[in-house]
Amino acid sequence: MFKLISFGRTDMGLKRSNNEDAFSISRKGDFLALADGMGGAAAGEVASKIFVDTTIELFLHNQHNGKSIEIVKNIFHLSNQRILNHVKDHPEHKGMGCTAELIVFEGEQYILGHVGDSRTYVFRNGVLKQLTKDHSLVQDQIDQGLLTPEAAKKHHLRNIITRSGGIHEQLARDLMRGEIISGDLFLLCSDGLTDMVPDVAISAVLSFPQDLSKKGEKLIEMAKDAGGYDNVTVVLGEIIEG
Repeated sequence: MFKLISFGRTDMGLKRSNNEDAFSISRKGDFLALADGMGGAAAGEVASKIFVDTTIELFLHNQHNGKSIEIVKNIFHLSNQRILNHVKDHPEHKGMGCTAELIVFEGEQYILGHVGDSRTYVFRNGVLKQLTKDHSLVQDQIDQGLLTPEAAKKHHLRNIITRSGGIHEQLARDLMRGEIISGDLFLLCSDGLTDMVPDVAISAVLSFPQDLSKKGEKLIEMAKDAGGYDNVTVVLGEIIEG
């Protein structure tokens, strides 16, 4: 049996006037969730809160009947519909949406849902691996061989995302699963971290022998030291023998 210990924190950063990020950590240790709102004046913080609240609600009422892959699908579908319905009732919020990360732990497996350019990583045996692929314009151009990853980091259109919750009736989210082992450290984060801090620096922090809270605080501190141009949210979950 495995047990999850976790930490999460969100910070407004140094340049924004509000925080459009949201996250949730299951008290039972069965899920981690993160969302990054978009739309600015169009209430991105409402969209991210809808995703996180929907996650909490479905787990709280056990509406997934014990099937983790189904709850992940349902959360993305239902939150997408709720954001769209909110915009219908509040047309002044047209254009709001959110990225979303949701990882659910079931036995010796994880199930991961993803949309947008927030990311989920796993740090295993000293190696940091990005599990998700950004749904962004520059990532599409990287895939087509039109941009190098290095050039994409400085591209003026690097913040344009191609998929997000709350924009279209049908949400094209990625869904994946994998095995977990003792010692795995999962990182969910908004692009306020990854735009500011390179993977090699993230890996160095995660490898340092200290509490999750200190690792999370350090990552946020590094993002702010690098400019803090966006809200930054970090959620960490470590798998241990239970």
